[in-house]
Amino acid sequence: MSIERKKIDTITLEVATKFATSMTNPWILVDIVTQTLHLISDAQIKQSYTVSTSKFGEGCEQDSQKTPLGAHLVAECIGDEQPLGAIFKARQATGEVAAIINDAESNELDLIITRILRLRGVERGINQGNGLDSYQRYIYIHGTHEGGLLGTPASHGCVRMASSDIIQLYDQVDQDTFVYIA
Repeated sequence: MSIERKKIDTITLEVATKFATSMTNPWILVDIVTQTLHLISDAQIKQSYTVSTSKFGEGCEQDSQKTPLGAHLVAECIGDEQPLGAIFKARQATGEVAAIINDAESNELDLIITRILRLRGVERGINQGNGLDSYQRYIYIHGTHEGGLLGTPASHGCVRMASSDIIQLYDQVDQDTFVYIA
């Protein structure tokens, strides 16, 4: 068994024990160290995706632009029927479509494209409550136009995915799907 698989198994056991009442099947595990999102179903990795979390590190403080840790639920699924690359502002499709940048460079726009899974923290005092609330911070799992930066920390707090990957994930989860960011 690989080190990565052992790590996932350990996290899965800890999360399943601590958050038994919130767990769903499937559920999402975001590993900040490896910049990977895993869709887990029946204690097995169903799919793994390369992602990009915050270039500012991890943390839950308001206005920190860091990726929050801990247990979350998908609060909203946004973007049904939108085309690949559809640009969103304030969770509304603008009618514009982004060009995907495959070079490992940032244009600092941090566009939100294709689909949005808006997260709500479930740990009071960690990612829920005044000054550190993931929902109030507008933390999402969403598509990115900066495809060349996937696999490296580059976001402003959210978990970014390739557009084709976020569509695939979006179609396999629902509102209230459990998400754990470690």
